[in-house]
Amino acid sequence: MSGSLRRWRWLAAGMATAAVLTACGSGSGDSGSGDAKKITFWLSTAAQIQGYTDLAKEFQAKEGITVEVVNQPYDGYQDKLRQSAQANSLPDVASVPSLDALWINQLQDLSATANNETNKIRKDLITEQDGKVLAIPSDLTAAGLFINKTLFTKAGVAVPADPSQTWTWDEFLAAATKVRTATGAKYDLVYDNSAARIRAFIYNNGGKGFQLGADNKYQTPDAATVAALTKFKAMNDDKVMPKSVWTSGGDPNALFKSGQVVAYFSGVWQVPDFAEGITNFDWASAPTPGPVHATDINLGGKVVAFTNKDTAAAAKKWVDFLFQRDNYTKLAQANGYLPVESGLTLTYPFKSKAAQDAFALYAKEIELADPISSSGQAAGTKLLLAGKEAGEDPTKGELAKFVNGEQDVQKTVDNIVNGLNASLG
Repeated sequence: MSGSLRRWRWLAAGMATAAVLTACGSGSGDSGSGDAKKITFWLSTAAQIQGYTDLAKEFQAKEGITVEVVNQPYDGYQDKLRQSAQANSLPDVASVPSLDALWINQLQDLSATANNETNKIRKDLITEQDGKVLAIPSDLTAAGLFINKTLFTKAGVAVPADPSQTWTWDEFLAAATKVRTATGAKYDLVYDNSAARIRAFIYNNGGKGFQLGADNKYQTPDAATVAALTKFKAMNDDKVMPKSVWTSGGDPNALFKSGQVVAYFSGVWQVPDFAEGITNFDWASAPTPGPVHATDINLGGKVVAFTNKDTAAAAKKWVDFLFQRDNYTKLAQANGYLPVESGLTLTYPFKSKAAQDAFALYAKEIELADPISSSGQAAGTKLLLAGKEAGEDPTKGELAKFVNGEQDVQKTVDNIVNGLNASLG
């Protein structure tokens, strides 16, 4: 899942620690009364943990239940969960990158928390099956546009400030070309080599992209999607965009940081890196081009509660505590989360004004985003619930061939659809 468990570096490495347990679950030490005094909460993160440890202290003070926050290594996390399920020693609560057919039948129903209107959790992002809410996302990631603000200022070219009155891709590219020619920059744009980011470009340009049909197979896309892909190829002309990013592994992040590129299409996870790592020019997040107001929305993690006999009630209580509006506000601010609850006013601990402004802009973008924006991540969940699992996405490889002139757009589209369906396990 693109963007899932991307863990940012803006928190100091020693700011928070989590105790690592030798035991996987906590149910075995309880009396069986259901009145658990300790539960385990697993997650995997390089830095986004302070909010959980803070809330665990508050939860203990209020409920008398200790939450052991266990930060698992990212490599092997999914395998560890599978092994724990097989050993009947799952944690009580976890933030996971994705659900797993091996333990999906051991999840509690989180409907009471997800459907509590006070929380204002986005209903289109929860994982639901047969009226049962299996998971609530901890946070969101979203694709978006960054600009070299110094170059725009030097060229005297204006940037829209309000996402609800954004520019179209044609307007943005015209502005970027003007900036490039006026300042001597090398390229108008670099664009992440990612199937998820291409989804955003397709949606921005009015296409529906590669969607699942009722039979849980990927369908031939609409004409607007084909037109968007054709437009994207034309942009890879070594003037607007360098072909190297999509054909030979060029690094768009490094190119943008060089100061020789007008803009970069990537996502919110770049903000902490830019806040610390760009010192030779001013950067800013800019509204995503249209004409359709859309992006690609993914989930940073999915919070689940397992049906461990003695700790189930305490686990569900902890999940509910996390998503109570005041508590979730603290969590999102401390961890630097784009929130899953609508209408929050958040103040993040960034020293950089550009970073603060970027998070405010992303929040507005998500509020305005067309529902299609979350359909990519939803497709993976739908397949899992249907007993299928998506394999490797062929989009990047097929688009590279298209950009390189090795095949036409129809062959590219056909290969992507056929490849997606062939990958379904």
